[in-house]
Amino acid sequence: MTLEARTGDQPTRRAPLARLPRDERRAQLLASALEVFVTNGYHGAAMDEIAEAARVSKPVLYQHFPSKRELYLALLDSHLAKLTEMLLAALGSTTDNKLRVQATMKAYFQFVANDDQAHRLVFESDLVNDPDVAARLEKFNSEYANAIAEVIAEDTKLAPLEATLLGRALAGMAQVSARYWLEANGDLDIEVASELVYRLAWRGISRFPKES
Repeated sequence: MTLEARTGDQPTRRAPLARLPRDERRAQLLASALEVFVTNGYHGAAMDEIAEAARVSKPVLYQHFPSKRELYLALLDSHLAKLTEMLLAALGSTTDNKLRVQATMKAYFQFVANDDQAHRLVFESDLVNDPDVAARLEKFNSEYANAIAEVIAEDTKLAPLEATLLGRALAGMAQVSARYWLEANGDLDIEVASELVYRLAWRGISRFPKES
C-alpha cells in the first residue's frame, strides 16, 4: 500500500501540486508561508512545515527562497506594499481632507480585518529586533507619516516638523485602534469603529488654523 493510500492512524500525505509558472509558484509559497508564520510566529515556523503546507518538496521551496529569513522578508515586503497601496489610495481618493482622514482610518481597519491575518506579520512580528525587519517597518511608517504630513502642511500653518509629528500620531492612532478593535473580537461593527476613530482624529486636525 502506498503512503498516499494509508488511512487510519497513519497521516495521509497530500499529493503535490501540479507544476506552476515561477511567479505563480512564488505567490503560492508566500500564501502558504503566511499561514504558518501567522500561526507559529517566525521562530516557531519551520521550512518543513511551510513546504508541507504548500504541497511542495523542500528543494522546490529553497529554489525560490534560500532561507526562512529571506522568505519572511519577502512576505513582509509584499504585505507592507499592499498596506501602503491601500493607504495611499485612501489619501488620494479625494481632495477633501475630512474625507481623506475617514478613508485612511477605514483602510487600516480593513487591513487588520482581512481573513489572512497579515496584520500580525506587519504589526506583531516576533522578529522586530532584526535590523532588516526594523528597517522595513520604519521605512513604511516614515513614508506614510510623511505623506500625511504633506497634506497637513499644505492645509495648515504648521511647520514641517510639526506636521510630521501629527502624521506619525495619526498613523499610530489608526494602527493601535484597529488592532484593539480586532483583539476585542470585533463586537463593534467595523464601520462604526472606524467612524469613531475618524471623528476623533478629524476633530483634532480641523482645529488647526488653515493656510490662507
